[in-house]
Amino acid sequence: MKQITEFKNEYAFLSNFYPCKIVCDGIEFKCSESLYMAHKSGNTDDFIRFSQLDAREAKKIGKTVVLQKNWDAVKFEVMRKVLQLKFDQNPDLKQKLIETGDAELIESNWWKDTVWGVCDGVGENNLGKLLMELRGTYK
Repeated sequence: MKQITEFKNEYAFLSNFYPCKIVCDGIEFKCSESLYMAHKSGNTDDFIRFSQLDAREAKKIGKTVVLQKNWDAVKFEVMRKVLQLKFDQNPDLKQKLIETGDAELIESNWWKDTVWGVCDGVGENNLGKLLMELRGTYK
């Protein structure tokens, strides 16, 4: 089975850092990372604040917010929703996702994220799994 192990260059669109317009609850975000981070606190003011941030700023500030009490229970469903919005609202990206075919999508990284990706061969690769799940709904 073919593997796509890096979300950069021709596969950069798979990354949550990839710039693309996403509208959620009438608010426009600059990328899926900003939208995901906006959900972490459950605070409406944070939701609006994150809409103005690019991916790097959102990730940095996202580490400082007080998490909503049930975050660990809902974070995977939130990411599923964010990815659905990203690809449904950007048909060109949706087509590129479909064109990855049956390739296994693995978000390899060096920043030691073993929940959403894989670092040094270790990790759950939940981002890759959610992307493949979503791709399956488009076929």
